[in-house]
Amino acid sequence: MVTTLTTKPHLHEEWIDPYAREIVRVLQDEGFETYLVGGCVRDLLAGIHPKDYDIATNAHPNQVRRKIPHAYVIGKRFRLVLVRRGDQQFEVATFRRNVRPEELEDGESEIVGDNFFGSCEEDAQRRDFTVNAMFYDPIQHKILDYCNGQKDIETCTIRMIGNSVERFIEDPIRILRAVRLSHKLNFVIDSEMRSAIVQCAPELKRAVLPRRREEYLKILRLKDPSKTFTELFDLGILANILVGLDFIYQDAEKAWIFGAHLERMKTAGIRFDDPTELLSGFMFAFFKAHFGEDSWDLDKIQNDDRVQFFLREELGMFKLEQATLFKALQLLHSLQRRDLYLRKGERRQIGFLRNESIPLAIKLGQMDYSLAGSQLAFWNSEIKKFSGAFGLPG
Repeated sequence: MVTTLTTKPHLHEEWIDPYAREIVRVLQDEGFETYLVGGCVRDLLAGIHPKDYDIATNAHPNQVRRKIPHAYVIGKRFRLVLVRRGDQQFEVATFRRNVRPEELEDGESEIVGDNFFGSCEEDAQRRDFTVNAMFYDPIQHKILDYCNGQKDIETCTIRMIGNSVERFIEDPIRILRAVRLSHKLNFVIDSEMRSAIVQCAPELKRAVLPRRREEYLKILRLKDPSKTFTELFDLGILANILVGLDFIYQDAEKAWIFGAHLERMKTAGIRFDDPTELLSGFMFAFFKAHFGEDSWDLDKIQNDDRVQFFLREELGMFKLEQATLFKALQLLHSLQRRDLYLRKGERRQIGFLRNESIPLAIKLGQMDYSLAGSQLAFWNSEIKKFSGAFGLPG
């Protein structure tokens, strides 16, 4: 059953990106049913400024490409259209439906059905949570809600569409998405779905690492990621996919140290749009909790099999990212020895400051207060003094 509002809903329409609105208008003028969909509609109703605007339509990908300038069909398993407007991009997807058994060829699985086009209602039923299944028409000011998403927005509830256990087995990443979304929106997880999360937590081992890594990055961008990691520990999720971090949370003092350092990433200037810096800040907090405040043997840590397994197989940190992190940790030790730096000649000083990991090292030093006050002022002054020399950025 659909709940349709033909009058303007309580929605922050003034936040809607004009490019997204224009794409909807053009496709509607061509006779296609077209709406904003998913997270952007959810956020507009929840009072959060959306970062992305996704669009759903009954136009097929090639039809969208022909009608919308600077549009490109992408994807193989799931074909959709990417529309570029300056430095922004918008995804335009055709309504999908679940594949019927008789439509499957021998040896195929249901996931092949991603390119079976359907109606708006069928598309809504395929989505994960009720709050993500609403469609909004910014031209007619109309919401289409087939799954009672508006009600769950009002009650601040994350609820699965369909049977939670079946949907988690279908795609275990939904477990991480549910927990992350509840913390982003400050919503509660429906009790039935929460029980299913505990039951299905081991299924996350089947999820490919790149998708897990992407969820970790999104969690780290939340206002208070340590609370999210605490809940992932309580639900038994960390024990299945981030065993090294689960070990930290088994010790209250280590968990506090980890959370305290994680919280300082914002004030230290860690770039949240840069995965290397974000994961480096995470690992610095992890090392502080695991190895303590005393001097570390970086070579021993870097070559530790358990550390390497955590970095590579659990967190999904690339080799170049790991190299950047450990170089920054080495430089942090040097930054704490101004006397050695001052003994060098100007050319060697410039060479030291030109190291690409210096900015990250300074930020890590701010995270644990090992670079504070006069030390921080000194290094900022040196960088400013030599900016422009041999290409050194200011």
